[in-house]
Amino acid sequence: MSTWRYIRPCWNLPKLCLISTNNVFEQSGMCCKKLKRNGFPVQTPPANNRRITQRYFSLQSHEDQYIQKADSTIYALSSGHGKCGVAVIRVSGRESKNALLLLTKLGHLPRPRKALLKTLYRPSTTEPLDKSLVLWFPGPRSFTGEDCCELHIHGGSAVITSVLEALEKIPGLRHAEAGEYTKRAFQNGKLDLTEVEGLADLIHAETEAQRKQALRQMEGGLSKLYTNWRKRLLKCTANVEAYIDFSEDQNIEDDVMDNVLNDVTSIQAEVEKHLTDNRQGERLRNGVHVVILGEPNVGKSSLLNAICQRPAAIVSPIAGTTRDVVETPLNIGGYPVLLSDTAGLRQTEDVIEKEGVKRAVNRAQLSDLKVMVVEADHFYNQVKSNRNFRMQDFIRSHFENLGLMDNNSWSRPGLEKGEANIDTFNTSVINPKELVIVLNKSDLMKSSAVDLKHLEFDGLKLCLVSCTTQDGFDDFLEALAQKVKDMCGNPLAGNPSLTQARHRAHLTNCLQALKTFLDMNEMDIVLAAEELRKALRNIGKITGKITSEDILDVVFRDFCIGK
Repeated sequence: MSTWRYIRPCWNLPKLCLISTNNVFEQSGMCCKKLKRNGFPVQTPPANNRRITQRYFSLQSHEDQYIQKADSTIYALSSGHGKCGVAVIRVSGRESKNALLLLTKLGHLPRPRKALLKTLYRPSTTEPLDKSLVLWFPGPRSFTGEDCCELHIHGGSAVITSVLEALEKIPGLRHAEAGEYTKRAFQNGKLDLTEVEGLADLIHAETEAQRKQALRQMEGGLSKLYTNWRKRLLKCTANVEAYIDFSEDQNIEDDVMDNVLNDVTSIQAEVEKHLTDNRQGERLRNGVHVVILGEPNVGKSSLLNAICQRPAAIVSPIAGTTRDVVETPLNIGGYPVLLSDTAGLRQTEDVIEKEGVKRAVNRAQLSDLKVMVVEADHFYNQVKSNRNFRMQDFIRSHFENLGLMDNNSWSRPGLEKGEANIDTFNTSVINPKELVIVLNKSDLMKSSAVDLKHLEFDGLKLCLVSCTTQDGFDDFLEALAQKVKDMCGNPLAGNPSLTQARHRAHLTNCLQALKTFLDMNEMDIVLAAEELRKALRNIGKITGKITSEDILDVVFRDFCIGK
């Protein structure tokens, strides 16, 4: 394996010359001698220039380390730590066949992808270590694209340790780093970056919907979409370049630019639609943030405990018991939810409670779904005492009283991040589709029941419950699950959704470049062509066609060792 890096012409080298680990400068596949024959001044660093010489050997040492690391054979436990029935140790690299033969004492490699029951031995002795199922995967038809073998051994800690120690003694083998197997699969073209991220999400999936989304992405759902856009943009870019070079000679079709503009406009519309997904994929991947809000002592903590089915928060009849945000991750209807109980919203002189109120307001600002708890008796008194009762007016008034809303805000502008408090946070707006009203303490109601159906509007849901008797609780959970499902969407329907903030950033840049191209193409086609190349680069960065070590470090840092 060879790697090449562009270097600045520190000692009169041409700009496009490259430095390699074996001290040979190449351009377009030509060796040093060919470069000289073609008139390129190829030189080694001057001996009398210590700074340049040190830089040269520093680069060479870095490259040598990279080559040695990439060419080494790695091994690790891939099945996770702890006692288990069967543990899997994976070996990948050019020395994996030698490791397999040394451990099994076989005279030849087993048939590819066929399990074989063999005794494993210490390489230096005939001491048996364990009975194992061994599998041989010759490259490139393996997970990493390299020669690989797997050892399926018994999962006791002593057995695992003895086999790992035996592998450590074999020359040319080293222990794998976190995510290194998947990184090699990416580098060898077995997976692109979106598929790698899908694999990571599949490993960390905790709910059924997360599993479905991650599996679809790992199998190339997003990759196919982005690759299709990239191919079409590549064709558009090539046609624009041809138009720039040959249009004056009339050696190109008259409608070539019309076709380019139509294709770019179509891609722009598709990218815009992909970006306006209400963050469904990201919410499903990271969990829907649900916050419980309300006045003190209306039963917020009791509702949290009832949903969790355990005493997650302290409950007492004293108003202001909850002072901090209490978070609990949940699986609701197969979708991930991070449920937060908060302090009661009210004006207070207590310093600690005031901090709790500020945190509650902040959490409300950043949440995806708000569960507002109101005492049922108070709500029904409001309905009966007002002939012209409107649910919109009640919600507006209630949120104004809590300091969450001003008088002119039944819309949804963008929210500003940062600190907020009960006095200043009046820009947060409640969308009815992102709100559930819980009328709690139904068992203490003095008024007769009122039909709630006619009070619901625009996706708003009202639920009459009692946390003490559990009356109406199943209906509330069903309504909450439906809200969460609507926010996350069906991971198998339509085009796959965005799952990473990284994807959204690159696609936003791509969309901006496409818009600039369409605005500039009639004024300066050369500058407009550069915008197409920007769009192309941004899509390439998503799948890894264009990448850097910094991007790779971010993608692979969450993998465990052995994957």
